[in-house]
Amino acid sequence: MDVDSDSDISLFGDEDPRVKGKGKGRASEKPKKGKVKRKTKEQAYTWEASYTRSWDTVQEDETGSLQGAVEDLMARDRRRRLLAPAAAIRRTIIRHLVLILDLSNSMMDRDFRPTRFDLTLRYAREFVTEWFDQNPLGQIGVVGMRSGLGERIGEMSGNPQDVLRSLSDRAKLEPTGEPSLQNAIEMARGSMSHLPTQSSREILIVFGSLSTCDPGNIHETLEVCIKSRIRISVVALAAEMKICRELSDKAGGKFGVAMNEGHFKDLLFELVPPPAQQATIRNAGSGSGNPPADLMMMGFPTRLPDSSPPSLCACHSDLKSEGFLCPRCMAKVCDVPTDCDICGLMIVSSPHLARSYHHLFPVKPYEAVTSLEYTSQSTTTCHACARPFPAAHSSGAVTEGLSPLGRYRCPDCHHDFCTECDVFVHDVVHCCPGCGK
Repeated sequence: MDVDSDSDISLFGDEDPRVKGKGKGRASEKPKKGKVKRKTKEQAYTWEASYTRSWDTVQEDETGSLQGAVEDLMARDRRRRLLAPAAAIRRTIIRHLVLILDLSNSMMDRDFRPTRFDLTLRYAREFVTEWFDQNPLGQIGVVGMRSGLGERIGEMSGNPQDVLRSLSDRAKLEPTGEPSLQNAIEMARGSMSHLPTQSSREILIVFGSLSTCDPGNIHETLEVCIKSRIRISVVALAAEMKICRELSDKAGGKFGVAMNEGHFKDLLFELVPPPAQQATIRNAGSGSGNPPADLMMMGFPTRLPDSSPPSLCACHSDLKSEGFLCPRCMAKVCDVPTDCDICGLMIVSSPHLARSYHHLFPVKPYEAVTSLEYTSQSTTTCHACARPFPAAHSSGAVTEGLSPLGRYRCPDCHHDFCTECDVFVHDVVHCCPGCGK
């Protein structure tokens, strides 16, 4: 009995001599297909090749403990943001940001624990606190998207407590309906239309839906935002949408899709430092590409003690004792920084103005010490906290600026600092304890 060329025998390459010439074309194709199947099983899928397996990067030490590897991963994550160029970049220290939150039904999904809505509120409060700490001269307003409308949740304010108070009432922010990007952007643009040209105008959108219910053409709204020099950044929680990508790319902002809770927080906190200002030509006949210097008038107020006689403030018409007096018109305001409601003068305090300079003159990144052979200093403790450096080498490889010795050296004063002090100096102090720069 002849064996058909489509039998399983031909799939494994075992040819029968009785069917050597029969079905030659079909029999020659089957072994190739079998080889492709075996090759596919050995190789990983395309999505597996780009996926980082955390259990493969964590290696045990000599004692079988994972503590050293976990500490290396945490230190590498902390130092990643410190490796940015330390050159002086012109930035806008007076910022105005409108935070747009998606309050639609899609925010009740549980792919982010406990829900997208609860996690967004928690990270939004942390973002506001960090944002005001790094940008003391800025102001933030909050807008929500639900039921196809844009809803004003918090007015533009330079007081972080006012912004946090607007984000603390969960019952008033309950998600419902569908979002509307166009209505929310129009409301945010309207609240920033009166701002001066020397301040930055930014919109940050946290979007968790896959659709938007707009009353008109959103591309016309985008063109108006570009003409008004409004920077739009989007953090998506579900997937990438073409309109969200287009909003960020054309308006000069950033776009990202959160893959997990930690990545969501990283995307938000990447927008805390002020963005670099684009250079514009001074005039047609000038050969310099530096942007022109804009001088603006500021006033330093007089602070009223709690024992002063009560009087009405110009901002809220509240009767209170404490406050600040405008140096131009002597009107009373509640908090600084703010704009005087009577004369329009920008009122700031000198500590706020000094704290804004660290973005213009950042601390130089510390160099990772990889060897002590050519080290002139034989110190065994950190110059800042006086804690001893680890005696044993770290288990991780020297990557992403991570020192295997746990030492990081200032390029100016050549003092050594530990990992925690390195991050603390660059994120909080903004001044080297060794050289004072």
